[in-house]
Amino acid sequence: GTTPEQLDAGIHVDGWDHVEKGLADGRGVILALPHLGCWEWAGFWAAASKRVPITVVVESLEPRDVYEWFVALREALGMDVVPLGPDVGGAVLGALRGNHVLCLLCDRDLGGGGVEVEFFGERTTLPAGPATLGLRTGAPVLPAAVFYGGPKTRLGVGRPPLDTARTGRLRDDVARVTQDLAHELEGLVRRAPEQWHLLQPNWPSDRT
Repeated sequence: GTTPEQLDAGIHVDGWDHVEKGLADGRGVILALPHLGCWEWAGFWAAASKRVPITVVVESLEPRDVYEWFVALREALGMDVVPLGPDVGGAVLGALRGNHVLCLLCDRDLGGGGVEVEFFGERTTLPAGPATLGLRTGAPVLPAAVFYGGPKTRLGVGRPPLDTARTGRLRDDVARVTQDLAHELEGLVRRAPEQWHLLQPNWPSDRT
């Protein structure tokens, strides 16, 4: 297996101090990630090398054996896996109460009931989950990504926490924070657009 020393040698992370500060505050940390690069590697590194508890929310995939393979892989890397479904709300709240790092892929609105934002110059919707959880729990929301840097190197980027101070109605605050997140995701994708593996329609014009 890969040792913590080998993991450390294979990855450089900018912004890990934001994660450490969030965990020190004791409310958990929300990593808001695009489908970019190789985030599983950073999850493995955080779990094995930094001894940080990691919870990830994943989409149920078909065929089922492929989905179960992905779940088994992530669990073998030290992550707690929560499938999207009716029980996801309680599971993610429990993870934050347990001071976990909660990883949420958030550049695609799977359920179709997300928040309208401008994303790369066009209106679409993104999931409300990261903003809603941050506003309700006080856990910092950190936009983040992990890039391939070469055959044996990865670069993790953790951005500063979004401004989740309450300013008015929850609905309005969720919209504001989600738009801020959309802008952060744009910046991360622009670093390496060829590593963005978003293969499903994501804007209304994709369906016309």
